Amino acid sequence: MTSDRWEPAVFKARVDEVLHRFVAQEAEQFAAIDPVLGPVAEQLEAAVTDGKRLRAAFCYWGWRAVGQPDSDALVRAAASMELVHAAAIVHDDLIDDSPLRHGRPTAHIALRGALRRRPRAVAAARSLAMLVGDLLMGLAGQMFATSGLPAAYLVRARPLWSVLARELIAGECLEILRTGAEPDTTASLKVIRYKTAKYTVEQPLLIGGALAGAGGRLREGYSAYGLPLGEAFQLRDDVLGLFGSPERTGKANADDVRGHRPTALLAETWSVAGDDDRAMLRTLLGRRDLDGEGLDAVREVMRRLKAPERVEDMITARVEEALGALHELDVPAHAAAALTALAQSAAVRLS
Repeated sequence: MTSDRWEPAVFKARVDEVLHRFVAQEAEQFAAIDPVLGPVAEQLEAAVTDGKRLRAAFCYWGWRAVGQPDSDALVRAAASMELVHAAAIVHDDLIDDSPLRHGRPTAHIALRGALRRRPRAVAAARSLAMLVGDLLMGLAGQMFATSGLPAAYLVRARPLWSVLARELIAGECLEILRTGAEPDTTASLKVIRYKTAKYTVEQPLLIGGALAGAGGRLREGYSAYGLPLGEAFQLRDDVLGLFGSPERTGKANADDVRGHRPTALLAETWSVAGDDDRAMLRTLLGRRDLDGEGLDAVREVMRRLKAPERVEDMITARVEEALGALHELDVPAHAAAALTALAQSAAVRLS
């Protein structure tokens, strides 16, 4: 980007270029250890093939909003946020046993092909996928550390990585511990906050800000903007996960129901459901053999009880809260414009 005008497609291309080159080099070195590692190396590259690059964008504008100029080194540091995301996705798909991501088999499904006719091939493929996720997280730290930014800048931001990891893993643990429990909106929102909201918006902003030397007031503003927006992002994902088009989302839309996951959409349905609806939901939630008819029955209850509308209201309220916080910040006009546009693209989308 040669100007201060926010051009998402141009930024995404910059991030994709550095990300794909870095991971391709790492995958090549990994596969060079032994030819049998080839399929695992392929999954490293597959993990970063797609993505909106929102996390990199929030890190970039966390830097620019302090008044810092565009920087190729900063773009490389911001791209490391996408490796954190790639690691989280591989682990999340493994935990949830999701078969599809971006319309392609997830890592633990794809890796079964490398283990045909082997004993316990399914379990072995899951173990390989877990290690792919672990390696991606390690590569995120390596990419950040070798971004080319001055060491003094990196030192300012490095402590935030432990916070990011702690909160992300806490969110995953909370989701596992809450799965199958009686739905509760407050509990669901806490899962959303720690599993997704913080590492999607707040932490990338704070890391970008720390790299740039942001002051305490600006960092507080980043959190006031980032937390509600991150929650809105995941609430949108929950709605799309059940009511979106699989062709657009690239994911199987029965996953949340089959997994009896603690989504706000389910919690909002449960909170107003009567005894008959709750009894019906109990027979369908968590069933691995749930068919299209059963999924439609869950959707019908949710629509009749207006749960999707209430979640849409929650999304709208959070975006308004985020934009209100943004308007209180003393940041350059081009940064405010970019962060406003990012808020819309995070919450208003079809995939």
